Parts: sequence; C-alpha cells; structure tokens
Amino acid sequence: MWSKERHQKIISLLDAQHQVSANDLAEELGVSRETIRRDLLQLESESRVKRVHGGATQPDPVPEEPFKERMGHRLREKKAIVKCAATLIKPGQCVMVDAGTTTSVFAQELAKVPNVFVVTNSIDIAATLHQSKRDVEVLLLGGRMVSDVPGTYGELTLSEILRFNADVAVMSPVALHPEHGAANFDLHEAEVARAMIGQANTLVMIADGEKLGARSRVQYGTPDQIDVLVTGPKVAKDTLDAFTKHGVKKILQAS
Repeated sequence: MWSKERHQKIISLLDAQHQVSANDLAEELGVSRETIRRDLLQLESESRVKRVHGGATQPDPVPEEPFKERMGHRLREKKAIVKCAATLIKPGQCVMVDAGTTTSVFAQELAKVPNVFVVTNSIDIAATLHQSKRDVEVLLLGGRMVSDVPGTYGELTLSEILRFNADVAVMSPVALHPEHGAANFDLHEAEVARAMIGQANTLVMIADGEKLGARSRVQYGTPDQIDVLVTGPKVAKDTLDAFTKHGVKKILQAS
C-alpha cells in the first residue's frame, strides 16, 4: 500500500473512531510501527492529525485570528476567487451572503451586478453595497452584534432569514472538508449560514486553498449541498477530486 493510500485510510479511521493506536494501525494496514510513526509525523506536519502517546487523535480546531487581521490574509487569492464567483450572479436575482472576510471582498464585485437584491447579516457588506451607489438593493438583517465578525446574529436574525426565498446563497466558511462539509468556529455564525442555505435554491461556497481539507467546530453544510465551489488557482487536483467524490456538483478555480 502506497503512503498516500495509508494516509487516507488513517484519516478515515480517525473520522470514524476519533482516536487510533499505532499498534492497531500497523495491524490494520499491514505495515511496521516505524512506518506508522513516519506516517503520523507527516500527517501531523500537515495539521491533519494530532499525535498522542501510542497513536493519534483528530487535530484540535484552531481558533480564528481577529477579523481585521484575517481581512488582509491571502488577499490576492480572495480577489481572484470573488471575481470568479460574481460571474455566477445574474441581474435581478435575490442573493443571501453571510458575514466573513472573503464575502466582504466579494461585496465589491457583487456591487457591479445590476438590479440584485442582497440579504445579508454583514455590516461590512451592507455598507460596501450601499456606498457603491450602484443599482443594488440591500437588506441588513436585524439581530445582536455578538461576534468579532461585524454582523448580526441570534434569534431575530434567524427568523428574518426565513422571510426570504433566495436564488443564490454565497457562503464563506472557516473550513471546508470534503467529507464533513462547511464549518465555522462560532455557533452563532454557523446558525446564520445554515439558515441561509435552507432558504436558497443554489449554494455557492467561496474558499481559498488554505480552508480546503480543514475542519472547525460547528458544521453547517454538507458537501452534497454545494452546487458550486469557487477556490484558488493553485489547489491540487487530488484535493478538488475529493470534493467532487463527496457530492460537490461543480468546482471553479479562479485564474
């Protein structure tokens, strides 16, 4: 068995059991403990496992950096991704957009699409669209400001989302895993994203390469719900194939 196949098997076992022993892995995969040790070292260097005495567990979710710091992270890639994603939006459509760093950048391109009606919980997105002086109607959902991400959250926000039927929902997750789907670090952000997905005919996920294959605390969308995944130009084909295998219908790579 090639190392790549072993790594995939180890990750699958961890997903099912959450913790595995080196002895069990060696027996299951028919290799030596030394081979398993090297495999776990490699997987840990890629942040895909956490080594513990006698084996490995799933990695701990990494807390998010502050919103303002994340805004400038991988900005060139984000701009390419959102420009590509904006081509999926047609004039006259109702678009739901959640609060996040990539979606804040997306708003600059969304403003160029005429006669769209945008429903968002993001204060940044609402301000960008309003200040653009373009033919865009924007509705900022009510709710509480309880997050580092400048937006509205809570029961009022969720109830207002249910009043609208959107053509497209555009989401920017903290992490997007080919098996487990989209996730955010904070529960209230994930609740908003999940509600928006439920009210939209088409789901577009926008995520840079760093987010693909990662996991965070609160899952809100499964891979087979994603109609289009828009990501960066340097993502490996094997990574994208894993998303297709688990139900993502279409993948676009920004140029």
